[in-house]
Amino acid sequence: MTLPAQDEAPSPALTATQSALAAEHAAVYGYGVLGGRVAGKRRTEASAAYDGHRARRNALIRTVRDLGGAPVAADAAYALPLAVTDTASALRLAAVLEDRVAGVYSDLVRATEGPARADAAGALREAAVRAARWRGGNVAFPGLAERAPGAGPAEKTGPVEAAGADRAS
Repeated sequence: MTLPAQDEAPSPALTATQSALAAEHAAVYGYGVLGGRVAGKRRTEASAAYDGHRARRNALIRTVRDLGGAPVAADAAYALPLAVTDTASALRLAAVLEDRVAGVYSDLVRATEGPARADAAGALREAAVRAARWRGGNVAFPGLAERAPGAGPAEKTGPVEAAGADRAS
C-alpha cells in the first residue's frame, strides 16, 4: 500500500472514514452519559449500543490506518445536543445519536466500494434499527437528515455534530 504524499488530499474514503470515526467517538461518549439515566431492559440496550459503538470505533481506527491516515482522536468531552436529566431525555439523546451516526455512515456508503461499502451499510442499518427502538418508530430514509420528519434545509455539520454532539468549548 502506498501512503498519500503530504501535499496530496486524502481520498473520499479516508475522509468519510475519519468522519465516521469521529462520530463513533462522540456516540461512545454520549452513551456513557445516558447510560446512568436508564434502568432495566433499557440499560441493557444502552450497554449493548455502547459496546457496539466501541467495536465500530476500534474497527474504524484500523481502517483509517489501512487507508494511510492518522486516526482522529476523541475529544476529552462533548457538549450534548440536549440535557440528559431523566429517562425520557436519555432515550431522546440515544435516538439523536443513532440518527446522526446513521447519517455519517450513509456518507461512508457513498464514498466506498466492495466490502467497505457493505460494512458501512451494515453500520447504517444497525444505527437505524437502534434509533427506531429508542424513538419507538422509524423514519423513511435513515441516515438522510434532509428526509427526516421536520427537517429544515440541509445544514452543514462536522463529524462530531453529525454524531449528535458539539465539541466542548
